[in-house]
Amino acid sequence: MTSDTGRRKHYGVFYGEDDAAPVDDRPLWLVVGNCQAEALRQVLDAVPDRRYRTVRIPPVHEIERSDLPYLDSLLAASAVLVSQPIRAGYRDLPLGTSELAERLSSSATCIRWPVIRYAGLYPFQAIVRHPADRSVVPPVVPYHDLRTVAAARAGLSPSSVWDVDVSADQLRAAAEASRDELARRERRDCDVGVSDVLGPCGAQAAHTINHPGNRVLETLARRILDAADVRLSVPAISRTLLDSVHAPLEPRVLTALGLDAAPRYHWVHHGDRLSVDDVHAAQLNWYAANPDYVELAITRHAHMMDILGLLKVSTPS
Repeated sequence: MTSDTGRRKHYGVFYGEDDAAPVDDRPLWLVVGNCQAEALRQVLDAVPDRRYRTVRIPPVHEIERSDLPYLDSLLAASAVLVSQPIRAGYRDLPLGTSELAERLSSSATCIRWPVIRYAGLYPFQAIVRHPADRSVVPPVVPYHDLRTVAAARAGLSPSSVWDVDVSADQLRAAAEASRDELARRERRDCDVGVSDVLGPCGAQAAHTINHPGNRVLETLARRILDAADVRLSVPAISRTLLDSVHAPLEPRVLTALGLDAAPRYHWVHHGDRLSVDDVHAAQLNWYAANPDYVELAITRHAHMMDILGLLKVSTPS
């Protein structure tokens, strides 16, 4: 089976190829966004007695120009567009939220929900995109560690001590700054938000900086239903959503945030356990060959690095 054939089978309804699917005349709710969108769609699809249907579609960063006719067909048939804020002309395609909304019928509505990023549990974790190719990620795991960035900037070797001492106050400040930034984006761009539930969700708030936990997604789905004036209950999802990567969860972070949970001393990447030192060494070597990402990370995450004291990491004498 070719990758294209597999993709078309996986997104069969999107491509109009799922002939075995029963006819469903319920109004279509189209959920659009990054990897969080499919997880949210699954929660919405699990609501008992729902009077709407959903369709699995590719994440927005994987939609190609050849996919636009299929997307447009679904947009024209949608009663509700449930979309993350996407900038106009995203990837040189008409995939911005406002552009998608323009292709809805006059009776359809749009509910905007946030791109959820929460660094409270993983204060050193970061996402860095290069303008020339936003798909490039570092090796081993698709996340940057700001301590490794600081080590690369300081010219440390893979065998050098790379972790840093941070106080409980700094860790709490990092969590607060992350929640505040999400809340700011919610106020600016969204109709519903979840920044207020990240703290109460504790260690279950996220698996990585951009993979929220089930409780967050369930709350988000409940608020979307409320925004659509649909009075139905959202069930607890038994399986773990967005389960592909789990980042290390440090004891000092749990202590600083007052969370009673088991620490995690390693990465879990598609079921494999990975040493934090091995990830650090691989990415430090990668930065040596890709120095642009060091400066991009520092520019993008300077505020968080300052909170954590990482801008003070010095070159070895």
